[in-house]
Amino acid sequence: MPLDLEPLWLSLKLAAAATLVLLALGSPLAWWLAHTRSRIKAAVEAITALPLVLPPTVLGFYLLLLFSPRSAFGGWWVQVTDTTLAFSFAGLLVASVLYSLPFMVQPLQLAFEAVGRAPLEAAATLRASGLDAFFSVAAPMALRGYLSAIVLTFAHTIGEFGVVLMVGGNIPGQTKVISIAIYEHVETLRYASAHVLAAGLMLFSFVVLLFVYTMNRRYPMQVG
Repeated sequence: MPLDLEPLWLSLKLAAAATLVLLALGSPLAWWLAHTRSRIKAAVEAITALPLVLPPTVLGFYLLLLFSPRSAFGGWWVQVTDTTLAFSFAGLLVASVLYSLPFMVQPLQLAFEAVGRAPLEAAATLRASGLDAFFSVAAPMALRGYLSAIVLTFAHTIGEFGVVLMVGGNIPGQTKVISIAIYEHVETLRYASAHVLAAGLMLFSFVVLLFVYTMNRRYPMQVG
């Protein structure tokens, strides 16, 4: 029986989309956390890191309530798109962004903290705007942090199970990602297919970690 690769492609699509969204959202959040002296910094850091310790089923349960057409947000989404977020790819994307948030923000925050303020102050003396200083000075110096954040976020999204099962279920072509496919194969005693997918996911995880450690050595953190 040929192996169904559709869950793999769906997982790659989901991981790529979540990584891009988190790059856009996580960069300013990590920058703010690295430089702010606000009293709410600790609370924001705790909320950001919550998916690391929160059981995926708990997050998935509350997301289901949020996505319900009976909730304010879920009802607004139905009115705008004429679709529900629960048991849809869009819902998986929202859940993945929330669940993988710390894997993007924490490496970037550490990288921005290592850069420090001195390079930015030097750029300011050359009349560089804040945005220009970020893209021309801070971001290149934080390259290692960006590499780690992107790769870890992508890999973590690929391996999600509890949250995607709660929010997306098991709909072929829409929400059936690779981790769900492995679970289904084991549940139906198709161990050969489960072995192929599980071994591939294990190899992928090893390659990801190898890449991160190699990049960390090749591109040492530049400290301002």
